[in-house]
Amino acid sequence: MESMIEQQLLQAAQVVEQQVDAEINRLETMDEDELEKIRERRVQAMKKAQVQKQEWISKGHGMYSELSSEKEFFDICKESKHVVCHFYKNSSFRCKILDSHLSTLAQQHCETKFIKLDVEKAPFLTERLGIRIIPTMALVKDSKTQGYIVGFTDLGNCDDFSTEMLEWRLGCSEMIRYKGDLATPPDNRKASSSRPLTDKPKKTIRGREEDSEDSDYES
Repeated sequence: MESMIEQQLLQAAQVVEQQVDAEINRLETMDEDELEKIRERRVQAMKKAQVQKQEWISKGHGMYSELSSEKEFFDICKESKHVVCHFYKNSSFRCKILDSHLSTLAQQHCETKFIKLDVEKAPFLTERLGIRIIPTMALVKDSKTQGYIVGFTDLGNCDDFSTEMLEWRLGCSEMIRYKGDLATPPDNRKASSSRPLTDKPKKTIRGREEDSEDSDYES
């Protein structure tokens, strides 16, 4: 059995090697016209990407902004393909935690519009979307709500989750262009790769006596 597996691995390696050799040979035998066409396509792709980025920036992408009204929410969702909206309350310390992460991601992912809306200023929208727990992020694509991230349960169920963890979660929902590994949450990868001699327990979402769980909007 081991010999058979080794033979299969060897064959697979040979196939990959042949493919690499073929690609190198193709590039080496290209004439100047073919290389110029490849360069031109790359230049055009870069120009197109730059134009797209400028369009996003003109719509306020690249920054984490607060809305002043419910109407503004609908207007933004009509003009931006991907929107992440944080429904928050000033009295919730977890909303402030989320603000920090979203501000960072807004700068890193210009393709998505990141906004926040005070639930006390948006009673109609809050009721329409069925928002009961604060913080809640509504994930909107093509003007339609695709889902929600409620509290910190999907982010490791703790207050000290990393920005990468939220980035991964948004990538799983296809709200951003995520380049990492979607199979494993990044905070899990960090924990498995480096374990200290004395593990310091994470502060969970029940770590504060005065705010022992995610805030209920109706309370």
